[in-house]
Amino acid sequence: MKLNYELENSFHPASKVWVYQSNRLFTMNEALEVEEILNEFATHWKSHGETVKGGAYLFFGQFVVLMADQSTSVSGCSTDSSVRLIKDIEQRFGVNMFDRTALAFVIKDKVQLLPFSQLQYAVDNGFVDGETLYFNNLVDTKEDLESKWIIPVKDSWLAKKIVLARQVS
Repeated sequence: MKLNYELENSFHPASKVWVYQSNRLFTMNEALEVEEILNEFATHWKSHGETVKGGAYLFFGQFVVLMADQSTSVSGCSTDSSVRLIKDIEQRFGVNMFDRTALAFVIKDKVQLLPFSQLQYAVDNGFVDGETLYFNNLVDTKEDLESKWIIPVKDSWLAKKIVLARQVS
């Protein structure tokens, strides 16, 4: 699986990002429609009547990333409009994009979701290890998205929540 994705270069590294993960891969037709919806949203995103310099992307057919340039004041109402957008996508395509307990990993060259409650089991049984790539959807700036979004489990917050290597006696 190629993990390349491209963000618009004109955004400041401190630009705010929000990552929403779908509980399933969008079909090709759905992905094209989602991209159209996202482009329309980003083009008309407003905050207190002012245009938000924003970007909206669908990555890997499963992750919606919204970005607002740090030079733009993103208020509660503009954030609310972005949440409404995601809820509309959920309803329109029958997906869940707000389940923060579903973790995404690259396993066998595909994005695989795993409930947090099953993570230690997956580690203990060799499905996930410290080098397994994890989508850290908690990133909140463009800079972090570019450097800390797709990282090995051992470098993520998950490493503190699980035992990566069991001691064999």
